[in-house]
Amino acid sequence: MNYVTHSPLKTCLPSLSLILYLILCILKTSTSLINNSLTTLTFGEAYSPLFSKFNIQTSPDDSTVRLLLNRFSGSGIISSDYYNYGFFSASIKMPSPHTAGICVAFYTSNADTFEKNHDELDIEFLGNIKGKPWRFQTNMYGNGSVSRGREERYRMWFDPSKNYHRYSILWTPKNIIFYVDEVAIREVIHKPSMRGDYPSKPMSVYATIWDASSWATNGGKHKVNYQYEPFVTEFKDLVLHGCVVDPTDQILSSNCTDKIASLMAEDYSTVDRKSMKWFRERYMYYSYCYDNLRYPTPPPECVIVPSERELFKNSGGRLRVDGVTIHRGRHRRGRGTRRRSMESGGQENYVV
Repeated sequence: MNYVTHSPLKTCLPSLSLILYLILCILKTSTSLINNSLTTLTFGEAYSPLFSKFNIQTSPDDSTVRLLLNRFSGSGIISSDYYNYGFFSASIKMPSPHTAGICVAFYTSNADTFEKNHDELDIEFLGNIKGKPWRFQTNMYGNGSVSRGREERYRMWFDPSKNYHRYSILWTPKNIIFYVDEVAIREVIHKPSMRGDYPSKPMSVYATIWDASSWATNGGKHKVNYQYEPFVTEFKDLVLHGCVVDPTDQILSSNCTDKIASLMAEDYSTVDRKSMKWFRERYMYYSYCYDNLRYPTPPPECVIVPSERELFKNSGGRLRVDGVTIHRGRHRRGRGTRRRSMESGGQENYVV
């Protein structure tokens, strides 16, 4: 299936071409602003195995890592350090072509250190039915607030299994921004009324692939079909830019002050509102901020945008996929914690 950008505007072909050209110019400019400031790391410099080392493969130059899912296990990696705020990014290529029930996740968390009051920022890719656009979601938890999930879901405007695309998370004391190919798709601004719901404790960075048949694709309607195993996702252009800390320290190092200030001064910390509006009005199909049943009063960080609210006026903001209402809940991710990341097992190599 070819993925195309759909526009609700009834315009002539030259006008549509001009619009697409301007969009591409914006994306190109955004990309150069971010890429010029990034330092990429090898797998060994940035990460270590989290679980199922036998399903983790690295390229000869250690710049690319492949995570496999088969009938025996998924796999995952974890950053070698904890960070007190940061910019975390990777170019990722999704499995293909039969990926229903699979979840590929790129996220930050400290659940292994703060089991009852952990923080988390998620980008999760929810598999797809062949021929259908991929779907993905972002989410945020602060201080163990898993009962107050803040997920949003979106459709992809491209096929993420065909080429690498960059996915990024910026986390500062001021705001959180999620990016796809350097376009900001979501921003959460830290408001004092959020209290502990805003992530503030040091976190590690994770990447995993796992069997999420019970919920990932159309609410669990479509399961993983292991006739097509192994399912492989690839990560490269690894970026971990932040202040490295010891999460057990009672007082975080003052050395982070300059790092955090530098982080908030980067070009990518400023949101291009036009690009974000373009994305959200065309590809967002659920946001907790507009879910009137779940939150009769929107959480304090929600900024109600009239054009976005209009998208959900007929559903009351409830999550529906292909006409079916999907029930949300906290889903247990693939196995593994930092304490298990040193388990034995051979790490294989492959040729890129």
